[in-house]
Amino acid sequence: MTTRAVSCIIFLLLWVNGALFAQKKKPAKLPVFSAMDRPRDLSDTALLDLVQRQTFRYFWDFAHPVSGLARERSNESFNYGGEVVTTGGSGFGIMAVIVATERKWIPRDTAARFLLKMVRFLAKADAYHGVFPHWLNGETGKTIPFSRKDDGADLVESSFLFQGLLAARQYFTGNNVVEQELRNRINWLWNDIEWNWFTNNQEVLFWHWSPNNGWAMNFAVRGFNECLIMYVLAASADRYPVSAAVYHNGWAQSNFFKNGKEFYGIPLPLGFDYGGPLFFSHYSFLGLDPRGLKDRYADYWLQNRNHTLINREHCIRNPNQFKGYGPQCWGLTASDTYNGYDAHSPTNDKGTITPTAALSAFPYTPEYSMQALRHFYENLGDKIWSAYGFVDAFNEGQGWYASSHLAIDQGPIIVMIENYRSGLIWKLFMSCPEVQQGLKKLGFESPYLK
Repeated sequence: MTTRAVSCIIFLLLWVNGALFAQKKKPAKLPVFSAMDRPRDLSDTALLDLVQRQTFRYFWDFAHPVSGLARERSNESFNYGGEVVTTGGSGFGIMAVIVATERKWIPRDTAARFLLKMVRFLAKADAYHGVFPHWLNGETGKTIPFSRKDDGADLVESSFLFQGLLAARQYFTGNNVVEQELRNRINWLWNDIEWNWFTNNQEVLFWHWSPNNGWAMNFAVRGFNECLIMYVLAASADRYPVSAAVYHNGWAQSNFFKNGKEFYGIPLPLGFDYGGPLFFSHYSFLGLDPRGLKDRYADYWLQNRNHTLINREHCIRNPNQFKGYGPQCWGLTASDTYNGYDAHSPTNDKGTITPTAALSAFPYTPEYSMQALRHFYENLGDKIWSAYGFVDAFNEGQGWYASSHLAIDQGPIIVMIENYRSGLIWKLFMSCPEVQQGLKKLGFESPYLK
């Protein structure tokens, strides 16, 4: 063997070892401010920066070390141990990584490698007709059942995941090897989803399917709720799409789809009376830009803004006289609470305020959301500010302040504040050619559709 050949082999080995080291290297720790030493007298801009950046630590410093996926929650629960990662929450985390990259909290190449590790893991993880389960073991990629019969595909959670993955594909457009592989792998995962399988030969999408229990969960998804993104993506697919009839005859057909009544003098086009939990106006609209988004059923900007205003007005009027409620302290949505977990709303109000509700509404009600943010940070920060931003919820009447954080609550805070500030994630997701075709197919109007 020639000296040149030996040199080439040594160089190759060093390069491979360096590449492997780069893949395994832990993400850099971000700065953290505790409740007691948190900065004071911040401008609005500085406060938004701080909240986004510290909340992002949940998805960066606390990411699962093997998969990079987002842990379900910061505390162990349901006796599942510390390996539980969440499919939908990871989608929110992916969008948070994009925000962190754009704002230069983390280097672009580090972010791309982090996401590549994640999609490589997903390529080997359990999936059913291309659809991931609600929970995975973050070390092995095996399904962790969400319930006894919910031990297979979760189409809604997977839709939240792919909302993030498609945005990442649109953002990481570099010609280097890492970003090219990232885009390719996202496309492979995206094209593997058999959306039409989940109609179960009917004109509606079903939430679950299990290799052990088949369609036993029998949950046909009808609107209006947080699942709009699932129907948009299902119509957008190239290989296994669903027809427009599935949207119009499935999603848009229920006794709680159209509303049209007023609550506290505020009209509500769609959904349950008083709007339901505020996450209905967040999860699908992390990527879907509601500005100018309309179909034959609603103007989605009006829907989401009015849903938020009704929720806030309920807290101001406070018919149940809960401690702490008011113009600066509002926001009812699903979260931990003093006696478990509940989906809070004006019709299911137990006195628990969840910071993600008001903070993820920044695009719809910026002035009112800023009032809530300042109250949470300046007046309640000693009790609810933490290493990962605000804790999940609090109930002042019960003297209860959570110590927990949930991926599905932390993620929308980062993403929706960014959509308010720059529209970043909205622009990326809405730039997807597939999404634009899917929206056209379903009869939507949007400034993004030419």
